[in-house]
Amino acid sequence: MSLAKAYAAHSNTAPLVPFTFERRPVGAGDVRIEILYSGICHSDLHQARDDWGGAKYPMVPGHEIIGKVVEVGAEVTTLKVGDFAGVGCMVDSCRHCEACSHDLEQYCAEGATFTYNGTDRHTGETTQGGYSDHIVVEQRFVVKVSETLDLKAAAPLLCAGITTYSPLKHFKVGPGQKVGVIGLGGLGHMGVKFAKALGAQVVMITTTPEKGADATRLGADEVLVSRDPEQMKAHAGSFDFLLNTIPVGHDTNPYMGLLKRDATMCLVGVLTELDPPLTGVSVIFGRKHLTGSAIGGMAETQEMMDFCAEHGIVSDVEVINIQDVNEAWERMAKNDVRYRFVIDMASIKG
Repeated sequence: MSLAKAYAAHSNTAPLVPFTFERRPVGAGDVRIEILYSGICHSDLHQARDDWGGAKYPMVPGHEIIGKVVEVGAEVTTLKVGDFAGVGCMVDSCRHCEACSHDLEQYCAEGATFTYNGTDRHTGETTQGGYSDHIVVEQRFVVKVSETLDLKAAAPLLCAGITTYSPLKHFKVGPGQKVGVIGLGGLGHMGVKFAKALGAQVVMITTTPEKGADATRLGADEVLVSRDPEQMKAHAGSFDFLLNTIPVGHDTNPYMGLLKRDATMCLVGVLTELDPPLTGVSVIFGRKHLTGSAIGGMAETQEMMDFCAEHGIVSDVEVINIQDVNEAWERMAKNDVRYRFVIDMASIKG
């Protein structure tokens, strides 16, 4: 066992405070990673506040992890001591169901083991995440990270990155397509970067005109203000694909009107009810599709990391010390970040 230093929430109303706990020993197929940077995802706040139910305390959040391998088990073949490595939203799965056998561990029939607030399949204990100084993970659920990437800005790729990359690849977004990214936040800004790198014509769709300049800087070819009826009418029926990153319940019907016949809008942000509900007419006329997507499997996550290294893609981040994490959470709740907070985990030694 190894003693880990971390920050944890002890109830759904408590701030994050210093916490120590034991990590499991490094098994034959495990790697131990010294965590260098841990991204802050909005789901960290939702989980800690028990907004989705099932929260287990004390809880160490964090599933956007970049670090350095410091120990490997005897059967590890994919990584070596000294490699930079990443850990995302899951750390295990059943490994034998149809989804797992097709490298879609995120859709494991038995349920993937999440990086925190899950149940460790080895020990039966609650998993604890990346707001800590190190982590032990089975090699299948660790990706290799190129040293050419800005490591602090690469951390959010393990959630915000793969959450947007996976549907863009699945729906074969590429040259000659008009793609809309709805919502410019932690997910949306990555969606713009990926869609542009894949060769699509990218339109940033936002309710906030003031975000237009930033969207263009990120790679958008055009900005569509969804509250402007004339702009929405001008773009009606013209999109091949829409990536919807809005994280709260909202009216999806106007966006469906932007799609071409047989085209798709994919939800990656909202986990709650759509409000108002989707109307039948918005999908029936035009044979349009509304779907959703989670993160990617481990093979696809490694593919994404390699793609980012090749194209120089990372997140736009604001780096903080762990001691300032509660303030960062408050700012994140107000959307006061462009576009992802990342914790410099060296600060936990202070």
